[in-house]
Amino acid sequence: LLRKYRKTIYMVFRYFNGREVCVSPKGASGAKPITSSAFYILLALADEDRHGLGIADEVAHRTGNDVDLGPGTLYHAIKKALEGGLIQQSTARRDPADDDPRRRYYAITRRGRRALQVETKRLTRLLDAAREKNVLDDLKPA
Repeated sequence: LLRKYRKTIYMVFRYFNGREVCVSPKGASGAKPITSSAFYILLALADEDRHGLGIADEVAHRTGNDVDLGPGTLYHAIKKALEGGLIQQSTARRDPADDDPRRRYYAITRRGRRALQVETKRLTRLLDAAREKNVLDDLKPA
């Protein structure tokens, strides 16, 4: 039964003790789906290494300020991404005159780039399905 409904089940999430837990360990693509916070962080690091505030600023810029990663959410997601091998601390620094030596910079890993690609393809398929169903036709610019 699990194999028959695997594609559906991997998207179903259960909440246990306040934690988001994926019912199936892997999605249909064979990769575990990542959280939206992790996606935003990986996307922010796709073109250059950044420190925490730089990541939050890039996410806000890219989303038109629709997404505000607060410090708790941001640093929890960074911790999980570090543990999962999606990002790593970077030794790259900006101009020392403009930089605070206490800042920690982060870089996307090969595994993180792959996770970003897989998730982007998944989201593209969802967006294509929404377009096919004319979901976006009724939206008026704000």
